[in-house]
Amino acid sequence: MSQLPLYDVNGKNLGELNAPDSVFAQKSNDQVIYETLKWYLASQRRGTHSTKTKAEVRGGGKKPWRQKGTGRARAGSIRSPLWRKGGVVFGPKPRDYGYALPKKVRKLALKVALSDKAKEGKLKVVAELKLAQVKTKEAKKLLNLLKIYGKILILCPGENKDLEKAVRNIAGVKVIAPENLNIYDLLNAEWVVAERQAIEKLEGALN
Repeated sequence: MSQLPLYDVNGKNLGELNAPDSVFAQKSNDQVIYETLKWYLASQRRGTHSTKTKAEVRGGGKKPWRQKGTGRARAGSIRSPLWRKGGVVFGPKPRDYGYALPKKVRKLALKVALSDKAKEGKLKVVAELKLAQVKTKEAKKLLNLLKIYGKILILCPGENKDLEKAVRNIAGVKVIAPENLNIYDLLNAEWVVAERQAIEKLEGALN
């Protein structure tokens, strides 16, 4: 079992928490991280880009001039791709950029990223994330007592609307449920704060 330091909301060390090695003691694996991040970003693309072909551009129904006898090149439409304001040849069309990636690979990437955070000392486990008041200053006080700063990802089991309201005006802080954890948010965060119960949920979700 891995040993993770456990804190209370005042930043006081309560000892150590036993955490599964399968989640928090993985070897670094840059390839798995890269493949999963690439898959996640591709899945997030909306793919709504679109250009108009010759058939879709308004106008151009009438032949500009007769086929022969003018001395000019043959032309059938003023919306030809060769003309200004004409259609686009092989331009982008709406498409889905997502593709399949094995669930085992995606889970492994999350385990590797969590293990890296734990090794770097950037993962803090709090017994219970409960604020005295639902106020931004209380949330800031909590983060200051834990001595964390910058981009912070908070893992909360179930709904914690009070905490979500308190941190929503703090730049760079995001609250997410363990089952909704994704590789982008995990890599983007400088610090990860997890409630004790969130560690148990992570074990269930990733094993």
